[in-house]
Amino acid sequence: MFEVLGTMMLPASQNFTKILPTTILFTSYIVSFYFLAIVSQKLPLSIVYASWSGIGVFSIAILSYFFYKQMLNWPTIFGLFLIVIGVILVNVYKS
Repeated sequence: MFEVLGTMMLPASQNFTKILPTTILFTSYIVSFYFLAIVSQKLPLSIVYASWSGIGVFSIAILSYFFYKQMLNWPTIFGLFLIVIGVILVNVYKS
């Protein structure tokens, strides 16, 4: 959640010239890496990072559609669907 918030602040920061979005961006990234470090002590890093990046890509694409009016075509939607399936499979068969 924090990594997605930080990434969504990238365009709003306007190359780090806007103080509030830039502060939110850096704070969100620091918090997200802190939580990533905690979770990676309990679960395999490969599972944690695959889930983190997959869910992040999916979330950012969907939120960018709503907040930044970035269009999603059918191949992109299909690719996002495959990412979700991949994250589910990785977590189901993580043994």
